[in-house]
Amino acid sequence: MSLNDTPRASQLHIGIFGRRNSGKSTLINALTGHNTALVSEVAGTTTDPVYKTIEIHGIGPCVLIDTAGFDDMGYLGEMRVEKTKNAMKKTDVAIIVCSDEDVSQEVEWALEFKKRKTPVVLVINKIDQISNTDKIRNKLWDALKDEPIKISAISKLGVERIREEIIRKLPEDYDARSITGDLVQQGDTVLLVMPQDIQAPKGRLILPQVQTLRELLDKKCIVLSSTADQYEEALSSLSKPPKLIITDSQVFPLVYEKKPAESMITSFSVLFASYKGDVDYFVKSVYALELLTEKSKVLIAEACTHVPLNEDIGREKLPRMLRKKVGEGLTIVNVSGNDFPTDLSDYDLVIQCGACMFNRKYVISRVEQARKQKVPMTNYGIVIAYLTNILDKITIV
Repeated sequence: MSLNDTPRASQLHIGIFGRRNSGKSTLINALTGHNTALVSEVAGTTTDPVYKTIEIHGIGPCVLIDTAGFDDMGYLGEMRVEKTKNAMKKTDVAIIVCSDEDVSQEVEWALEFKKRKTPVVLVINKIDQISNTDKIRNKLWDALKDEPIKISAISKLGVERIREEIIRKLPEDYDARSITGDLVQQGDTVLLVMPQDIQAPKGRLILPQVQTLRELLDKKCIVLSSTADQYEEALSSLSKPPKLIITDSQVFPLVYEKKPAESMITSFSVLFASYKGDVDYFVKSVYALELLTEKSKVLIAEACTHVPLNEDIGREKLPRMLRKKVGEGLTIVNVSGNDFPTDLSDYDLVIQCGACMFNRKYVISRVEQARKQKVPMTNYGIVIAYLTNILDKITIV
C-alpha cells in the first residue's frame, strides 16, 4: 500500500496531544524521519493543527496530527485549544505526550479520549533531560491503569515502541469497512451513472466516484460507467442486467425509472452514509422532514470548503427541494469544512453531505453530538431519495 492508494480521509488519523513544549513536534519529526513539524524552544509554536500523511510500517498510510498545547493561554490560546479539541474528533489513535510531573491535564484528556472509545498511547518524553520519569509513570498508572512508553524524541530512543503500541491498539474495525459492503462480489457487473456537472471539473471525477470505482476494481467486479444521458445506451450494451446500479443522488428518479427489475440501485451518497456515518440514524432522522414548517431551521453541512458554484447541491439544489416541500419561509443555514455548531438545539434537522473529505471518526462525532442533543441528522443521499419517493426502493449497506 502506498500513500497514493488511500485518500487522506480513509487513512488512520493519529493525533499527538500534550502541553506546550512537551516535544510533540519533535516526536512528529522522529516518527516521520524528517523535519515535518516546526520545532522551537518558544512555547506555543504550533498554532493550528497540522496534518501530515506518512507511511508507517505495519499500518500503511496514516495522517499524523500535530496540535497546539492544550495548556495554551490567553484569547488566542483559547482559540488554539478549541481547534485542538476539534482535532480530537478526527483522531483514531491518540498519543499523549508528558514531560512534567504534573499530569493532571494529560489524565483529563486521556479520560476524554477513553470516553470517546479512542485508543490512547501514553508517552513520557525527554527521558534524557528529566529525572522524575518514575514519578510521572506512577501517576499515569494510578490514574489510567495504562503503562506509558518512555522516550527521547530528540535521540529517537524508544520511538519504535510507539509504532508497536499503535499497531497493538488499532481500533478493531480499522480498515474493515467497505463502501459497497456485501452488495457485490467478484464477477458481478456494476453500472455507475455519473453526471459530470460543474462540481466535477473537466478531467477529474469527484472523490466518492473515484473511491467507489477503486473498491469495485479491487473486488474484481466488471464496471461500466456512463453519464445520465447515456444511461439507457449503457444498459442496452450489457448482455444481462447489472447486479447493482450506483448513481449520483441528483438523478435518482431518472435512473430508477429505467432500472431493470433484477438490478439493485443505490447512490454514492447513500453508500457513504453507511461508510462514513450512522446510516440507521440517518434513515430514522429523514422522517423529520414531515415535521418541518416554514418556521423551522435546517443546517446543511458540507465537508468541502470550495467556493459555492452555480447549481451547487448543498447551496442551491437541496435547499430548493426542501423549500418546495416545506415552503419558501424555511430557514436554511450552510456551513462547510470544520465549521459545525457546538449547540444544535436551534435546528430542527441537520443534513450532512457524503463526507468524503472527513474520516469516519469525525462524522460519527457529529452524529453523537446531534443524538445527545436530540436533533435529527441525516445525509444528502437519504434526503434526496426520500423527497423523490424512492427511499424504500433503494439498497442500503
